[in-house]
Parts: sequence; C-alpha cells; structure tokens
Amino acid sequence: MASTAKLDMSHPAQAATPVKKKVHYPFWFGGSASCFAASVTHPLDLVKVRLQTRAPGAPTTMLGTFAHILKNNGVLGLYGGLSAAILRQLTYSTTRFGIYEELKSRFTTSSSPPGFFTLLGMACASGIIGGFAGNPADVLNVRMQHDASLPPAQRRNYRHAFHGLVQMTRTEGVASLFRGVWPNSTRAVLMTSSQLVSYDTFKRLCLENFGMSDNLLTHFTASLMAGFVATTVCSPVDVIKTRIMTASPAESRGHTTLGLLRDISRKEGFAWAFRGWVPSFIRLGPHTIATFVFLEEHKKLYRWIKGVSEDTNKQ
Repeated sequence: MASTAKLDMSHPAQAATPVKKKVHYPFWFGGSASCFAASVTHPLDLVKVRLQTRAPGAPTTMLGTFAHILKNNGVLGLYGGLSAAILRQLTYSTTRFGIYEELKSRFTTSSSPPGFFTLLGMACASGIIGGFAGNPADVLNVRMQHDASLPPAQRRNYRHAFHGLVQMTRTEGVASLFRGVWPNSTRAVLMTSSQLVSYDTFKRLCLENFGMSDNLLTHFTASLMAGFVATTVCSPVDVIKTRIMTASPAESRGHTTLGLLRDISRKEGFAWAFRGWVPSFIRLGPHTIATFVFLEEHKKLYRWIKGVSEDTNKQ
C-alpha cells in the first residue's frame, strides 16, 4: 500500500536538500580579505596621513593633496609604503579578525547568535591584541606614507617594510617599533568594536528586519554603515596616533600622549579631533566595504569547496 511504502532517499527532491551545519572558517580569512582591500584603497589612506601631518603651506584639501602627490611623485607616489600597509594587514587584521571570528564561532549556537554586548566584549579583546601585534608595521606604514612630504634631508628613505624594520631597530632601538602602541591599541579597540560589531549588527538588521537576502547588496549596505560608524568613532585617536608615529626622536622626547593632546588642543582647538575626517571616511568606507565583501566571498568559496550550506543569519 502507498501508506506503508518506504521513503525513497534517492528521490531528487530529497537528495537535493542541503545539510546545514556550522562551519569553522580559517583564522587567516580576515587578514587575507584586508590585504585585498588595502591594495585597492591605499592611495586614499596615504592622502589621509598627509592631511593629518601636513606642514605649513601644504595643500589643505583631499583633491589638492592628490594633485600635489601626482605632480611631485607621479602615480607610483600614491602607493608609497604599500609593502608596510600589506604587512600591517597581515599582522593587525589577521589577529583581530581571527580572534573575533573564532570567539564568535564558539559563542554561536544553532538557536541564537551572540548578543550585542557579547560581540562588543569579543571585539574589544581582539582589537587590543591586534593593536599590539600590528604596531611595528603600523609605525612603518605611517612613516613611509609621510616620508615623501618631508624635506629631503629629513626623509628616512625606507626601501620597503623589512628594510624599515631593520633601520628602525638599528638606529632607534627595539622600543621604536612600539611607539604610539597605546593610542594605536586604543584605536584598534575602537576600530574593531565599531567596525566588526556594527557590521554584524547592521547585517542582522538587514536580514531580519528589512527582509533582505544574504547577498552582495546586503554586504555592501551593512559595510557602508559600519565604515561611517568606525570613521567617526576612531577619528580623534587616529589623529593622535599619526602625530606620535611621525614625530622624530627629538620631537617626541619628553612628550606624553596627554601632553601631546594638550598641545594640539591649545594650538588647533578641538577641531583637530576630526581633522582629515572626509578623506578618512572616503578611505575607510571603501576599505570597510571591500574588506567585508572579500571576507564574505572567502567564506562563500570555502563553503562551496567543503560542500556545505550554512544559515548565515546565525553567524
């Protein structure tokens, strides 16, 4: 009888149903995605650093700074310090993304994802560790981007990131690799918490509240809003970090972070906190979008290779 017939597991409709299970992604995915993003947005990051550290008489606008660099250094000048930027992503971003995604995976269950404050705690922890791990490359990145704007006699002339590491250690000691580590780590905490947590939050809102699908449009929308939040939250610390890292040993001698903060506020008013915000957003917005789009594509390809389907609403 039909009612007692056994279920035919070879039926196409039944065989095509994917088995959903939790996927554990490789630790390095965030660093890899960030490297791709940095390669795309590096000229914008360079302009941001030049605006934050500009000397008297230097261009005061983003377009003016672009034109100045092209006129004096050519197209390749827009990619000054790229090797240090890639090294920074390999250390800083691999660490912060890797720890955050690892913690998120461990706290995610089939019934519910981590709450906002749980995600915030994970992001803060991964951010401060990432800040320490990436500080040497970050110092190099800022210095190499700033170098061409200095008078020839004051330039450090690092040929690439590893040459810069050797020169810094030889001439300024190992401690120079961790110059500005506290403002940098503070920024890393703010960046990771504002960028990663806001992306996950906005993505969840798009999927659960606005009926959007888990596709490129959702990733773009969530990452654009995350970039706006991250730029605003990180701007004051970013300016302080850049000033400390570009200072010469003579300029930085005897100056604490609080002392530098006092001096800048006295000379420039409180507008310094958002100096370079527009180029920062123009750089960080695309960088955030590119990072999360590349990261989502990494995950999508990995799931395809493993032959599994995942309910990404829960991740």
